Amino acid sequence: MSHEYFRNTDRIEFTVTMACTGRCKHCSEGDHINCKGHIDLNVAVDAVRKICQNFTIQSLMTFGGEPLLYPEVVCAIHRTAKEMGISRRQLITNGFFSKDKEKISKVVQDLYESGVNEILLSVDAFHQETIPLEPVRYFAECVVEAGILVKLSPAWLVSREDNNPYNVRTREILAGFDDLGIPVGSGNVIFPSGNALKYLKEYLDENMVDPYEDDPSDIRSISFSENGDVLNGNVYEKDILEILEEYHP
Repeated sequence: MSHEYFRNTDRIEFTVTMACTGRCKHCSEGDHINCKGHIDLNVAVDAVRKICQNFTIQSLMTFGGEPLLYPEVVCAIHRTAKEMGISRRQLITNGFFSKDKEKISKVVQDLYESGVNEILLSVDAFHQETIPLEPVRYFAECVVEAGILVKLSPAWLVSREDNNPYNVRTREILAGFDDLGIPVGSGNVIFPSGNALKYLKEYLDENMVDPYEDDPSDIRSISFSENGDVLNGNVYEKDILEILEEYHP
């Protein structure tokens, strides 16, 4: 497929679900109340295969909500990505989908076997207001033991360097993982949207440009919502290749 809008496309992203185990006041998506369901496993796998047959895809990411509420979907997507030769296979998770240590360990092993090779673990003052740290830490221990690359990926308020009370608490939480030898990644600076605008408005610059928004005439990442929406179409209603062929900004 040759298409001017996809000349630099090298990435696929899936919002697996909007259901979440956290109720974070910084969340750009809002409260996640009554969110349920997930992207269809077979539809997602089919889309990955077809995209990879037409584009040179370097990376794939799954996230949510909390994607590990549906580990079988996450694993199927990553297994297919590995089969199709996608080299970087990332997962963003808050690490809290169960308190059962046996289940946590099993899910981590499944992630490893499916080909996930990078996990970004969201821990910070905002997540830990509503998410217990103990199962998250155990998840991190299992990931380290499995040999999957993992980085802590905190949300920073204003900037990473700012000394507001939320960032101070985030640094304390991150220090609790020091003994596991997990590096702290760049994380992200909170964007003024959703809950963040409701609860953190006093800290935010409302003119901030969304750093994750693609130029609609230069699509770098083909991104699927949990309801099947992708670009200007829906993969439940139309084949992904048709959606790409018909796309106009």
